[in-house]
Amino acid sequence: MNWLRLMLVFIPLAFVAEFLLHNPLLIFGFSCLALIPLAGLLGEATEELAIHTGPQIGGLLNATLGNAAELIIAIVALSQGRIDLVKASLTGSIIGNLLLILGASLLLGGLRHGLQKFNIRTAGVSAAMMTLAIIGLLVPTLFELLREVQTNSLDVFDTTVDDPALAAFSLGVAGVLILMYVLSLVFSFTQPEYRMQAGHGHGDTGEAGSATPAHTPKWSIPVAGGVLAAATLGIVFLSEFLVGAVEPVAEEFGLSEVFIGIIIIPLVGNVAEHIVGVQAAAKNQMDLSLAISLGSSQQIALFVAPILVFIGVLLGQQMDLFFNAFEIVILFLAVLLANLISLDGESNWLEGAQLLAVYVIAALGFFFIT
Repeated sequence: MNWLRLMLVFIPLAFVAEFLLHNPLLIFGFSCLALIPLAGLLGEATEELAIHTGPQIGGLLNATLGNAAELIIAIVALSQGRIDLVKASLTGSIIGNLLLILGASLLLGGLRHGLQKFNIRTAGVSAAMMTLAIIGLLVPTLFELLREVQTNSLDVFDTTVDDPALAAFSLGVAGVLILMYVLSLVFSFTQPEYRMQAGHGHGDTGEAGSATPAHTPKWSIPVAGGVLAAATLGIVFLSEFLVGAVEPVAEEFGLSEVFIGIIIIPLVGNVAEHIVGVQAAAKNQMDLSLAISLGSSQQIALFVAPILVFIGVLLGQQMDLFFNAFEIVILFLAVLLANLISLDGESNWLEGAQLLAVYVIAALGFFFIT
């Protein structure tokens, strides 16, 4: 995907828009476009380091840095007190992976190859982990809604609350989710037959029918480390620009910040990875395609979201696991549908179309909610 390199031209344009033009629309647009290649470079550098360090350490690198771009954007937004935007970007990332990317992968792969098959045991483990993750996000939401019912202060859309009990509960749940994420990594390393083949590759997807990408190192360790550091620094600056422009852009177009967080921001941080997942399905590499879409969703739900709760404590921001009712319902339905489709070990283009249809319906709902 060398064409992504061409998009690096938007990096200086974003800086010009921020410091010289002071135009929120240009700042937002250029920052979004510049973050796409930087997220791709971040993932590629992680993959290169993983190849050099071997399967065990490489697996840990992919497990911790696979969604680094989204984590950085979320931390920047969290530091500015944009809690609703952070929560929306988390649910949007999971929904996008399970409905949009998995749906596009199944649709394109099914149209090209007909009935496609994948490892049912791996899919079963992933389905169970995603169900656990959604329970971890759903229960704190139900907890707070019931407390608001008791106090006659129910607002299913306002998730910015000052509730010490919710904060403590969220910290406990976050700790459990991170523990389960670590245990899932231990399980995948000790039970390779259940391992999701491929981390978060951003390179070629190898030969058709192969379960893992055929990839040899292109960069030395110093080069990969330098690219990783430079991309991370660039993402930090551009995230500052992006988050600062969200409110004026939302007002200009009559959008809610929730819509921007759920639909736009997750795409910016995940485009490179999403393209690889769809390409893998087009090459009939369904294990790799599912590893990317389901694996990324698991990492967001079991690692990124919980770790942000603890980071919120360090930043003095009450980041909790209380999501608005519409988000959590869509999230639950997305996981349910993805699980139903993935549990039989087979997929076809119609199932992909079904996932995409649900994504469009959800996007319309988020668009009309203010």
